[in-house]
Amino acid sequence: MTFENLNLIEPILKALKTEGYTTPTPIQEKSIPLILQRRDILGCAQTGTGKTAAFSIPILQLLSENGGQQERGTRKIKALILTPTRELALQIADSLTSYGKHTGLKHTVVFGGVPQRPQTDALRAGIDILVATPGRLLDLMAQKYVHLSQIEMFVLDEADRMLDMGFINDVKKVLKVLPEKKQTLFFSATMAPEIKKLADTILVNPAQVEVTPVSSTAHTIKQAVYYVKKGDKKDLLIHLLKDGAIDRALVFTRTKHGADRVARDVSKAGVQAEAIHGNKSQNARVRALNNFKNSQTRVLVATDIAARGIDVDDLSHVINYELPNEPETYVHRIGRTGRAGASGVALSFCDGEETSYLVSIQKLISKSVPVIDNHPYPMTAKDFAEAANAAKQQKKGGGGGRRPSGGGGGRPAGGPRNGGGNSQGNRSGAPRSENRSRNSFARSN
Repeated sequence: MTFENLNLIEPILKALKTEGYTTPTPIQEKSIPLILQRRDILGCAQTGTGKTAAFSIPILQLLSENGGQQERGTRKIKALILTPTRELALQIADSLTSYGKHTGLKHTVVFGGVPQRPQTDALRAGIDILVATPGRLLDLMAQKYVHLSQIEMFVLDEADRMLDMGFINDVKKVLKVLPEKKQTLFFSATMAPEIKKLADTILVNPAQVEVTPVSSTAHTIKQAVYYVKKGDKKDLLIHLLKDGAIDRALVFTRTKHGADRVARDVSKAGVQAEAIHGNKSQNARVRALNNFKNSQTRVLVATDIAARGIDVDDLSHVINYELPNEPETYVHRIGRTGRAGASGVALSFCDGEETSYLVSIQKLISKSVPVIDNHPYPMTAKDFAEAANAAKQQKKGGGGGRRPSGGGGGRPAGGPRNGGGNSQGNRSGAPRSENRSRNSFARSN
C-alpha cells in the first residue's frame, strides 16, 4: 500500500513526495479513504501512529475539491481542528503547511500565552482551516474575530487529554455554535467510557478506526527499569547520560517544579538540558523544543501535558525519572521513541514509593519490564522495606496522592534482591536506537 493507492489528488501526492513519504501508517490507510467518503470517524490510536496526517490530508483534499481557494479576505473558515495544547496545535499547523503547500488553501493556528494580534491579523485576511486550543478560540469568538457558521469539517483531537485537562466544558461551548450538518472526526488515544459518551453525542453513524490498543507498547521499544532510592535518581540520571549512545533523551517528571530541578541538575553536570512545561512562556517552550530537535540541547525535561505534541525524529531514549501514577500515561510517554517502526529505548526509575505504579503498568501492558540492578545506585532490600513502610505510614495518616490499585510496598517481580547490585552496570541498559526510515510516515502525535 502506498499513498498513490489512496486516491489522493496530485498536489498532495507531490507534497508527500517532496517530504519523502511513500507508505501510509495503518491509521492513515484506514482513515483517509473513510474521511474522503465524508464519513464521521471515531478513531483510537496511540502516540506515534500518524493520526495528524490521517485527518489533515483528507481535509486538505476535500476542501480543495469543494473550491476552498477563494480570494484573500473572502475566505470563510470551513474546517476547525480543536486540540488541547499549544505544542499539538503547532504540530498540526506544520503538517498542514507541508501537505497543503500546493493546494492554495490557507490556515492559521491560535492558542493562548502569546499576543493575539498576529492571530487576529491572519483571521482578518481570511483562512480555510483553523487550528485552535479551546481557551484562545473562545476568547476570539467572544471578540467576534472567529465565526464558525460555515464549518464543514470539525476535528476533535486528543479527546482524552481534553478531558484530563478540564476542557470538556469549553469543548461543549464550541460544539453549540457549530452547524448541525458537518463531518466530525473524533480522535483519542484512549477510549474510556466518558470518552465514548462524548463521542456518541457528536458523531453520526461513525466509522470506527482503531490501531494498536493503548495497552500495548511498540515492540521496537526496549524497556528497562532501575530500582533506585528517590535521593539517588539525580546521580543515576547523570551516570546514564555519560553514555554516548544516548543521543537525545526526553526525560519525564510529574511536576513542573521537578522538571526545572532536573534540568538544572543535569546542566550543572555539563550536559545541555532544558525544561518544558505549562509555566514556561510560549516563546521559551518553542525555543526549547527547537533546540532539542536540532540537537543543540541533548536532554529535554518535560511534564506529561507539555510533552503532548513533541514530535522528534530519531529520538533515541525516553527516561521516566518519575513513574506516572496512571499506567496509560506510561504508554504515551515511551511512545515518543520507537516511532514508525524505528527502534528506541525507554528507561524508568522506580523508588520504593512507586512500586504500585510499576505493578499497574506491567498489568496494563501484559509484560514485565526487565530490571537492571547492576548499576551504581541500587536499592537494597532494606531500602525497599523502609520506603514501603514510610509510604504505608503516610497512607494511614491520610497523606499521599492517588495511587492505582495493585501492589503496595512489597517487591514486584524483578525487584531488588537482598543487598542489591553494586557494579557499574551495562551502560544505558539497552542498545542505541536505529535511524527511522522516512518511508514510514508518522510525524503526528
